[in-house]
Amino acid sequence: MTTTQAPPPPFDPELAAALNAVADQIPSSVTPEQIPLMRQGGGALAQLAAPDLTRDGRFTVEDRTVPGPDGAPDISLLICRPTGTTGTLGCVYHTHGGGMIVGDNRSGIGEMLDWAERFGLVVVSVEYRLAPETPHPGPVEDCYAGLVWTAAHATDLGYDPDRLLVAGASAGGGLAAALALLSRDRGGPSLLGQMLIYPMLDDRNNTPSAIQMAGRGVWDRTSNQTGWGALLGDAAGGPDVSPYAAPARATDLSNLPPAYIDAGSAETFRDEDVAYATHIWQSGGRAELHVWPGGFHGFDLMVPTAAISQDAREARLHWLNRLFNA
Repeated sequence: MTTTQAPPPPFDPELAAALNAVADQIPSSVTPEQIPLMRQGGGALAQLAAPDLTRDGRFTVEDRTVPGPDGAPDISLLICRPTGTTGTLGCVYHTHGGGMIVGDNRSGIGEMLDWAERFGLVVVSVEYRLAPETPHPGPVEDCYAGLVWTAAHATDLGYDPDRLLVAGASAGGGLAAALALLSRDRGGPSLLGQMLIYPMLDDRNNTPSAIQMAGRGVWDRTSNQTGWGALLGDAAGGPDVSPYAAPARATDLSNLPPAYIDAGSAETFRDEDVAYATHIWQSGGRAELHVWPGGFHGFDLMVPTAAISQDAREARLHWLNRLFNA
C-alpha cells in the first residue's frame, strides 16, 4: 500500500512575506560543512552589545566564571540583575538556542530581559560547550553545573530560591527540558517552572512535521540531522539515546515542574513538542501548549512585529504571570 505525504501547512501571510525577503540569507537546510560559517555571527543569534544588556542602567551585567562539571573546564555565566528593584525577585536560568552547534550566552537574551523588567527577575544565562567539538553529555552537564551554582548562590544573586525557573528556545528549550529531568532525577535544584520555546526534543527526526517541512522554512529536517548528528554522532536516531540528550526519549515525565511549550504549526518541531506536552499530561503533570498557526521555527525572533509573534510573546507573559502569582 502506498501512502502520500500530506502537503505542509501554509505559513502565516505576514511571516511568509518576511521569510521570502531573507530567503537568500537564511537557508532552510544547514549541513555540517556550514557550521563554521554560521559561527561567524549575524542574524537572530547575533550577540547583544553591553549597552543593550544594561538597558540604560536598568540592569547590572556581569560575566562570572564558575566551576563546570567534574573534570571539565569552568563555565561562564552571564548575570543580569535589575537595579533599584525592591521586594523579592525570582530568577530565570537561560539556556540559549542554536541547534547545539552555534550561539552563546547572549543569544536570545532579549526576551529574558523583557521578562526580568516585567516581573523583577535576575537573569542567568549559561555558556555551554558546543557540538560537535563537545558531544553529549558535555553541553547539558555544563548547563546543569551552572544551574546548581545558581541555585546555591541565590542569596548572593538576590533572588528567592523558590522562584527559580529554566527557560530556553529551540536547542535551549531542549536543554531546559533536560535540566528539569536531571534536577528531578538527581535531587537537584527545585524549579518553579520550565519555559520551553519551540524546543528541540527528539533526535529521531521522523515525525510528520519533520517530513512535511523538509526543505521549507527555518531549521528543516536536514538542519535537524546536522544538529543531532553533531551532538550524538552515529547514535542519533538509534536505540540508546539518553533522555538527558533528547528529552522526547524520557519514559517518565511525572513530578516535573509546570511546563510552557509552544511551537509553530509550520515547523519541524511541531509534532515532537505536541507529543511532549501530551506525555506530561498523561503522566499527571502540568503543561500549557500553544501551536501558533503558520509559524515557522523562530518566527517571533525573526519577525517580532508580526501580529502572531506579538501574540506568542504575550501568551508567555501570561503564563509567567500566573506562575509567579500562584
